[in-house]
Amino acid sequence: MNSREIIKELQAQTSEKYKANVVKMGIPEEHCIGVSTGEVRSIAKKIGKSNELAFELWNTNYHEARLLAVLILDKKEITHSDIEKLMSEVVSWDLCDHLCKNLIAKMKDYKEFIYKWINSNHIYKKRAAYTLIATSAIHDKKLSKDTLDKYLKLIREAQDIEHDHIKKAVAWALKEIGKRDFDYNEKALLVAHELLDNGDKTQVWIAKNAIKELENMVKVEGRTRLISTKTQMGGEG
Repeated sequence: MNSREIIKELQAQTSEKYKANVVKMGIPEEHCIGVSTGEVRSIAKKIGKSNELAFELWNTNYHEARLLAVLILDKKEITHSDIEKLMSEVVSWDLCDHLCKNLIAKMKDYKEFIYKWINSNHIYKKRAAYTLIATSAIHDKKLSKDTLDKYLKLIREAQDIEHDHIKKAVAWALKEIGKRDFDYNEKALLVAHELLDNGDKTQVWIAKNAIKELENMVKVEGRTRLISTKTQMGGEG
């Protein structure tokens, strides 16, 4: 399949419901096709890996085509320059997180992007730094205590995080570190209370958001990470 055929297939699956959801996230309507992420993933499986095709799809500017492009990019052939270009063109939190979780976090040197983007002026590069912290706290079993402590320091010292899409990622990162085990639950709560007592308006919001979830964690047999007692009782709805 070439990029034109793929766009036609995506357009054949269009739904006004999904299109409306994408527009709500701030994507211009002319860049929306209106296809569920599940359908995008299904098409990606049929295509397989192809960086050439991925960049063609990305350059169509269609949101769903960009989601698809991320899924067919081969992390073994991607360069840091490619990642920088892709992230510089991201204009929504969902594509930012999708790119982080499905591609960048799977690269051996993904940590470099955390330290590079943590002070970026680009909204979604900055969000990506915290998204990568959250994602690695969940999935990277080899994360050292030293690295986790550095991440907590980055969160404690976070600046220019007032944008809604950034502050939510900071809170997410803090919570995911706090779910690693009881040791890091305590450390994350200490950071949260420090922000609560000494932080600005945004840091106080982050602290309250994290404390609400982290102060009620339990260890459940069969799970490597802690879970909220609310989750254990069936979720918050």
